[in-house]
Amino acid sequence: MDGRGGSIRAVSGSSERRAAIVVRGLEKRYGDVHAVRGIDFEVEHGEVFGFLGPNGAGKSTTIAILCTLAAPTAGSAAIAGYDVVRERDAVRRNIGLVFQETTLDEYLTAHRNLLFHGELYGVPADVLPERIEQVMRMVGLWDRKDSAVSTFSGGMKRRLEIARGLVHAPNVLFLDEPTIGLDPQTRSTIWGYIGELRERHGTTVFLTTHYMDEAERCDRVAIMDAGKIVAVGPPAKLKAAVGKDRVQLRTDDDAAAIAALREKLRIEAKIHEDTITFAVPSGEELLPRLFAELSVPIRSVSVARPSLDDVFLSFTGTTMRDAEASARSEQTGAKR
Repeated sequence: MDGRGGSIRAVSGSSERRAAIVVRGLEKRYGDVHAVRGIDFEVEHGEVFGFLGPNGAGKSTTIAILCTLAAPTAGSAAIAGYDVVRERDAVRRNIGLVFQETTLDEYLTAHRNLLFHGELYGVPADVLPERIEQVMRMVGLWDRKDSAVSTFSGGMKRRLEIARGLVHAPNVLFLDEPTIGLDPQTRSTIWGYIGELRERHGTTVFLTTHYMDEAERCDRVAIMDAGKIVAVGPPAKLKAAVGKDRVQLRTDDDAAAIAALREKLRIEAKIHEDTITFAVPSGEELLPRLFAELSVPIRSVSVARPSLDDVFLSFTGTTMRDAEASARSEQTGAKR
């Protein structure tokens, strides 16, 4: 999108030859906390790139650095060819940002919020009215342009924030947990807008999420855990690389069942999310042997094809939910 013109379009000129985002050896420390631990990745123009990981993995810290809201401790990052430390103003002209928490002025109307944002970013006065109408129509809020934001639902506020992030026509739109706390229908609607940005306007979209179904919609995802990127690639390829089914068991004696799996079937299993979990090449073929050879009564069993959570489990040894629970426990302990 071009901040000088009246229409939304893809990046042009020499910037097409560069990746939209380039990150090399990026680190961030907060005292003794190593939030980001030397990560590397690139995002191509027009790509929907997902940052997947549990809360506390370092996703929001990374996005803050890329948006010039925090300085890296080491390494480098560039947006549309501009360094995030040395060329902060140029970076800010090329990005839009939607935070996890709303930053709208709820006392103003929806239109006034976008007008103020456009003026702040220097959108020409002869372009701004058309631009505001364009983005508000895209998110289905033009008919509420004169309503105070305080009268909007949570989903409407999120849609307005996305519209605001587009007013100055950024080359890269950052969405930090864009659908957190929203109902499924609103989440689906917002993903419709994200797809439209990529397909019709060539906008590069960088989003953080811990929802597996949302990560599946991205062109590529980077899976982050404990400040490190453990895997990067298209969701389908990442899942194919795991290549195993996930089997989950509930039994009358989980400890005995895990021991029996190891001794009789040579399967290493662990407890994840209060369920015995292990991976095998063909889960369905194993089921008869489970019931025949496992001496512990089985209460339930399920088999699932590889998912992004299995990719996370493969690289980290834990599930996303377990990782989030561990992070919350550590945070609670630190506050005591």
